[in-house]
Amino acid sequence: MTNSIPKLIDSHAHLDNSRFGDDLDEVIMAAHNAGVRHILSIGCDLQSSITNAELAARYEPLYAAVGFHPHDASALNQESVDQIRRLLQQPKVVAVGEIGLDYYRNRSPHDTQQMAFRRQILLAKEVGKPVIIHDRDAHNDVLTILAEEKAGEVGGVLHCFSGDEEMARKCLDMGFYLSFTGAITYPKNDAVRTMLRRLPLDRILLETDCPYLSPQPFRGKRNEPSYLVYTAQTLAEIKGLKLADVARITSRNCYDLFGIGAIDTAATIAYQIRDSLYLNITNRCTNSCVFCAKFNDFVVKGHELKLDHEPDEQEVLSAIGDPTTYKEIVFCGYGEPLLRLDLILKVARRLKDRGCRIRINTDGQANLVHQRNILPELDGLVDAISVSLNAADAGTYQNLCQSRFGEQSFAAVTDFLRSAKDHIPDVTATMVTYPGVDINACEQLAKKLGVSFRIREYNEVG
Repeated sequence: MTNSIPKLIDSHAHLDNSRFGDDLDEVIMAAHNAGVRHILSIGCDLQSSITNAELAARYEPLYAAVGFHPHDASALNQESVDQIRRLLQQPKVVAVGEIGLDYYRNRSPHDTQQMAFRRQILLAKEVGKPVIIHDRDAHNDVLTILAEEKAGEVGGVLHCFSGDEEMARKCLDMGFYLSFTGAITYPKNDAVRTMLRRLPLDRILLETDCPYLSPQPFRGKRNEPSYLVYTAQTLAEIKGLKLADVARITSRNCYDLFGIGAIDTAATIAYQIRDSLYLNITNRCTNSCVFCAKFNDFVVKGHELKLDHEPDEQEVLSAIGDPTTYKEIVFCGYGEPLLRLDLILKVARRLKDRGCRIRINTDGQANLVHQRNILPELDGLVDAISVSLNAADAGTYQNLCQSRFGEQSFAAVTDFLRSAKDHIPDVTATMVTYPGVDINACEQLAKKLGVSFRIREYNEVG
């Protein structure tokens, strides 16, 4: 199992803990062998912050965060703030943390915790590094302080997230990531798994919080970074993805937040999600949808999709490699694929000769683009087509999708869907759960058109 795991990152560990005193080298090697390429080890007071910074300097896979845990808030003073500031100048010290509030154990008075929390957020903003937040039984005060201190300016993560979905959404709206531990593997944690199913994976980190919170197979024993794979596997099952997908996406999230690890910034022509291979053949589009993620960046499930040129037939075929290893080949990418109809026809013929299943994800305006009915040209080459419907009337469609063809675009999309089933075996109308969109009306329209209907959660791609 470990040989197939690519580049996981443990975003929260306590390797300075005395329970690692005798075998830290072995623990780090075991993590590497399990696919955990980097580990962020977290400070809780001045001495543990110093120790973790030293460990990060000594071990190549390790990075450090420094700060005062709410349990130790009473010990924070100007001298210790100055020392933490100096530690933050070290290149492998990447965050301020863990900081926050703990109203469960109350080892420091609430007002003292709040003062230390605010003071360290200000320090993070001063040095321009993200925060790692501890929150236990203090949800409202944590949210209030994060908002009042404008902590979203530097960003950060709520580690070992323990809030509900409403709180999660508020944190995401402020620009924060959420991190989850081996606790998501526990049989009684169905509520957390249900929440995770609804949260965007591009804002989630994985952590062990070792030596605490071991995943279910090791519950009651010392946790360690190598066990992160069990948490990752559970998250993959929750999201209906492959382990490799979760590893790639959460590692990219760590890179984006902390600068840990490295990413391939070269544009991707062919990229795998689950058992499907997606082909990114253009970034151009007929629409400028208000919910399109590419107006923020071109990363989809950890893949960089911003093209520096549109690939030709040979480039696409070379990027595909052996197509028979995939469940299906999908023309999708980060643009409207049917803008490049000629390329699709050439590549699809080659792929069908190899017995491949072909799907196209489209906005359904290809007939307007090419000024003819292109569906007969797809007959026999395309097995499935997903068309972005996204609205039940022309006005709403244009407000959301902002087609360059104006009001006529909605009629073109519905006509395309209606005609597609005469040429393509599997036709699906899709919609994004964008606020204000009438899901029931869209579903009824799909039924009237005689096609299948699928809801795509906001931020979902593929």
